[in-house]
Amino acid sequence: MEKFAFVIHPIGIDDIYRKYKSLKILPKFLVEKIASNISPSQVSHITNVTSQYNEAEGWFIGVPMTTKMMMTLETKQVLNKVIEAGRIAEKLGAKIMGLGAYTSVVGDAGITIANNSNIAVTTGNTYTVAAAYEAIKEASRLLGRSIEESQVAVIGANGSIGKVSAELVCRNGKKVTLIGRNLRKLQELKTTLNAKYPKVHIDYTIDIKEGVAEADAVITVTSSIDEVIYPEYIKSGAIICDVARPRDVSKRVQEKRKDVLVIEGGVIEVPKEVEFNFNFGFPPRLAYACMAETMILALEKKHENFSLGREIHIEKVDEINRLADKHGFRLAGLRSFERVIDEKYLEEVRKNMKKAEEVK
Repeated sequence: MEKFAFVIHPIGIDDIYRKYKSLKILPKFLVEKIASNISPSQVSHITNVTSQYNEAEGWFIGVPMTTKMMMTLETKQVLNKVIEAGRIAEKLGAKIMGLGAYTSVVGDAGITIANNSNIAVTTGNTYTVAAAYEAIKEASRLLGRSIEESQVAVIGANGSIGKVSAELVCRNGKKVTLIGRNLRKLQELKTTLNAKYPKVHIDYTIDIKEGVAEADAVITVTSSIDEVIYPEYIKSGAIICDVARPRDVSKRVQEKRKDVLVIEGGVIEVPKEVEFNFNFGFPPRLAYACMAETMILALEKKHENFSLGREIHIEKVDEINRLADKHGFRLAGLRSFERVIDEKYLEEVRKNMKKAEEVK
């Protein structure tokens, strides 16, 4: 049986409170200090990971640091915690370890962790990209349009996920807007993409509001701890695929903009009845794409550093899609703010889109 591990961590302080209820009486800064001194530990045993070709088991290994802590503490301190989690994975017999949420971003995006581990390491970012693109294509189809004919904005385009997301859009699309913090890097990315896809019209900007104003579809993949998309930014009928954790899309969008469709990127239906033995907010058989990538590579016996660093290659996106199909992993039904998007939900969005168009 193949063995794998996946590193998780609390996204925000409330996640720590759910685990350690007694800490609620303490100030946040003190809770964070206490948490930063707690060692990583095994959180749950993942069983019944099965495809028609192989079977595997795994473990969630918890690093008790929030996203904010990982961004503000010294990088070396955070990396050492994740490397320590890797030691636990090794002792459990894992041959490959996936890095969840911000552990896939911190430092050099997994390279230092892999160099200090005796097992393979992957960030899961390749399958995250693949799943997000499939999700936004499906959402477009459900609203009666084609992603290939849409104007698409990519927020966080200078990051590893953002770059290859932009390339996936350019491979079949016509108009793309690149949005990021570094203007020079956006210019370089535009030049690179135009060289490969000369027929695509590519714009770029560091202004998120400006960049998404006319977008029919938005893929947002920043590593910000704060929301970056607000109700007034988006045009009626827009589809937003939010891959980031913490979320990039403000909850006020859900409350105030009933004429747009916000979807969660990277939600995957895993084969058979996998038992995660841990509640990370999804119904049974659903997982984040980064988790699924680790399971797929384990089932394939592909014990290699598959997704590492700041570069993701489109060829690997195609490869992980092929392996996912082989082992029975597929895009789950679309979800929005923990809610399943069914036909009733879609009809409500369509109705509100029509109302907004009439007001114009």
